[in-house]
Amino acid sequence: MSADPATTVRGPAGTAHAVLLLLAAGALAVSVAGAVRIGTADVGWSGLARVLGGRLGLDVRPLAPLVDSLVWDLRLPRVLMAALVGASLAVCGTVLQAVTRNALADPYLLGVSSGASAGAVTVLVLGIGASTLGVTGGALAGALLSFGLLLLLLRRTGLDSVRIVLTGVVVGQLFTALTSLILMASADADTTRAVTHWLLGSMAPARWNTVVVCAIVTPLGLLVAWLCSNALDGLAFGSDTATSLGIGVRHTRTLLLVVTAALTAVAVATVGAIGFVGLIVPHGVRFLVGPLHRLLLPYAALAGAVFLVWTDALARIAFAPREVPVGVITALLGVPLFLLVLRKRGEL
Repeated sequence: MSADPATTVRGPAGTAHAVLLLLAAGALAVSVAGAVRIGTADVGWSGLARVLGGRLGLDVRPLAPLVDSLVWDLRLPRVLMAALVGASLAVCGTVLQAVTRNALADPYLLGVSSGASAGAVTVLVLGIGASTLGVTGGALAGALLSFGLLLLLLRRTGLDSVRIVLTGVVVGQLFTALTSLILMASADADTTRAVTHWLLGSMAPARWNTVVVCAIVTPLGLLVAWLCSNALDGLAFGSDTATSLGIGVRHTRTLLLVVTAALTAVAVATVGAIGFVGLIVPHGVRFLVGPLHRLLLPYAALAGAVFLVWTDALARIAFAPREVPVGVITALLGVPLFLLVLRKRGEL
């Protein structure tokens, strides 16, 4: 399941990809810095440098406490969370499209998002676990419960791609129905509005403690997926091909499903369900760099991070001072971008 050194890109092609990855990482760093600056109250480059310098203990003239708190406590964790969630969703989409051999697979295929929504609504509306779990904890518990149910239903199926897709849809519909039932039976208008806003996805709840959790989970998930690059290449051609290459199909699929479920659960529990990132980014990156997952995965992670950073920035400023849920913006951008990718691939 690990990356085979014999197949690693060498020579001019390898150097070119290394340079491109560095450029992409630089673009992400610039995007994070640029997105932190903009908002209803713009902060200049010098102001941003002074905030960061002060937090690092450098001898700089501090900004006003209100501006310092705005940048450090609100904007920076929000933008970093957008980068981490964007990378997670893009990696999950890339992995699931290979594991299920389904071009329309995205991180919410497994029903984890619906489980997280049900868990969050249970806490918000019914108050169950509100004092111990909170909304984020409830969403995470719901996501893990839905994934556990998925594995239970798949335990005797051999984890073939068709059954994964169908069972994931069934589990997702079950928890979506539970969410609707709880809202219809117990929620008032204000609670329903708050839940709807959460379900559409928003980076507003991001704080340093949740950023730290995502900063641990996301790189680990990406590393495990990258170490399975050769297995993903084989699985993309089907179980028979993967088996002939010596890949343990069932164990590899189980590992990758656990990784994608963990990444999706943490992302959805923190910021809600954000669609289209895990669907369009892998297709766009695959069109540019090819299908080999040892290249596709890191590029997809960086592209997903940059995409969601700027999408969230647009959600903040497009209708200021009112904020639009970022999931609305990703859907509005995602539909035409996905149609464009399909057209370029000759599938439309």
